Amino acid sequence: MKCHCRRPVYIALLSQFRTPGAAELGVRAVPAVPHRCGCPGPAGLGRHRRQQPPTGSAGQRPRPGRGGGSGRRLIGRSAGPRGRCRGRRGRRGGARRMGGRAGFFEVEILDGETKKQLCFLDKVEPNATIREIRLMFHKLYPRWYPARQSIKLDPKGKSLRDEEILQHLPVGTTATLYFKDLGPQIGWTTVFLIEYTGPLFIYFLFYFRMTFVYGLDERFTSSPHPVVNTLKCFCLAVSSLACICHSFHYIKRLIETVFVHRFSRGTMPLRNIVKNCLYYWGFAAWLAYYINHPLYTPPSYGKKQINFAVIMFLLCEAGNFSIHVALSDLRRNGSKTSKIPYPTKNPFTWLFFFVSCPNYTYEVGTWISFTIMTQCVPVGLFTLLCFIQMTVWAKDKHCTYLREFKDYPSHRMPIIPFLL
Repeated sequence: MKCHCRRPVYIALLSQFRTPGAAELGVRAVPAVPHRCGCPGPAGLGRHRRQQPPTGSAGQRPRPGRGGGSGRRLIGRSAGPRGRCRGRRGRRGGARRMGGRAGFFEVEILDGETKKQLCFLDKVEPNATIREIRLMFHKLYPRWYPARQSIKLDPKGKSLRDEEILQHLPVGTTATLYFKDLGPQIGWTTVFLIEYTGPLFIYFLFYFRMTFVYGLDERFTSSPHPVVNTLKCFCLAVSSLACICHSFHYIKRLIETVFVHRFSRGTMPLRNIVKNCLYYWGFAAWLAYYINHPLYTPPSYGKKQINFAVIMFLLCEAGNFSIHVALSDLRRNGSKTSKIPYPTKNPFTWLFFFVSCPNYTYEVGTWISFTIMTQCVPVGLFTLLCFIQMTVWAKDKHCTYLREFKDYPSHRMPIIPFLL
C-alpha cells in the first residue's frame, strides 16, 4: 500500500505508532508536519521538507493530537506507553509551573507605629522565607540590616522567625507585614566575650591588693601576734582558692562561648550590653573587694566547710558544661529547629529527667557552693539574684517546650526537681 504522495505507509505512519524498534533507527524528534495530501508524514522527508500544516476554516492551525497536526513529537527511547505517560506528566507539571507563576505573592510592609507603607514587594515566590523578605527590604533600606528588623503579622504580635515560609502564614496573596526597628545590634558571641572577660581581670585587681584599692595601712599588712599571722595565712589560702574557682568559672564560660554554644538568635540590642556589663563587672568587683580584703575572716567550719564547697563547685561546673554540650548537639548541623532535650549516657545529663533547664540548676549550684566556700554576704546576694533571674528564664523556656511539643514530659519542672 502507498499513500497519494507515493511513500510507503510505514514511513507515513512512523510518527503515529512508536514501536520499541524506533530507538534503534536513530530517528530524532522532528515537527510532525502533514504532507500536501493530508497524510501524517514526518517533515524533512523528500519534497515536503518545508511544507506548513493546512489551516482550518477559521484560518487557525489544527490543534495538536495523537493522529497528526502541529506540535513536537517524541521519537526514540521515550516512545511507547511509558513515553506518552512521561509526556502527560510533563504537560501537567508545566501547568503547575504556570500556576506557580500566576500565584506570586505581593508583600506590603508597613511601619508598625505609624502604619505608613514603607515598601511594596511584587512577585514574591510563595516559598520565600522571612529571611529572604528581610534581605529584599534591606536592599531598599540599607541602614536597616536584617538583624535590626522585626517583621510581624500584627503590630503588637511576636516577631516572625527567619525560617518561616510566606505561603504557610495566615495571609492571602497580598500579605501585609509590619516592621519595627530593633536598633543597633551586636552578636551574642561578642556579648558573652565582653561580659565574661571583664570579671576575670577585675577580680585580679583586688586579689593582688593594689595600693589604690586598699591603701598601705600597717594594720592591714602586719601584726605582732603569731596567732593573728597564722589566721591571716589561712585567710590568704581561702582567698587564693576563691580566686582560682572564680577564674576557672569564667574561663570555662569563655571556652563554651567560642567552641560550644550555638545561638538560636544571632544578635541582641546594643544598648543591653551596658546593662549586662554593669551587672557582671559590678558584682565581680564587689565580691572581690570583700573576699580579698585584709580584714577578711575565714569560714566558720574551717577546712571541712571549704572542702565540701570545693567538691560541690567542681561537680556543678562539670554538670553545667555537660548540659551545654548536650544542648549544642541538638543544633550540630546548624539547624535552628527546636527539639526536646533528653538525657544521654553522661550521668550529669540525667537531670533532664526532672527539669527542663538543668544548666540553670547547675549554675545556681555553682554559686551556692562559692557562697559556702567564702562565707561572704555579697556572694550570697549575687547568688540570690542569679537564682531569681534564672528561674524566670527557666519558666519561659519550660512554657515554650510545653507550647511547641505536645508529647513533652509532663513530670519535668523548670529548674528545681519536684518543686519549681
